[in-house]
Amino acid sequence: MQTFTYIIRDALGIHARPAGMLVKEAKKYDSKITISANGKDIDAGKLMMLMSLGVKQGTEITVTVEGPDEEQAAAGMKAFLEESL
Repeated sequence: MQTFTYIIRDALGIHARPAGMLVKEAKKYDSKITISANGKDIDAGKLMMLMSLGVKQGTEITVTVEGPDEEQAAAGMKAFLEESL
């Protein structure tokens, strides 16, 4: 299992466009990817669940990756977050 935290820097937080891109990134991998924020844990591959987190700028999220390609998935998710959010 791989886990890391990230603080959202985007002024709008996780809104529709980057949320869709985040879901696409998560679906590239066979591992289960979970995002935790505001006391909720959600499947990163589900757009509506991701939007329901209500993540704003400055919110710390925790990303947990578990599965056969977890190292690549964690690296890919971290890179995506740093580039996009």
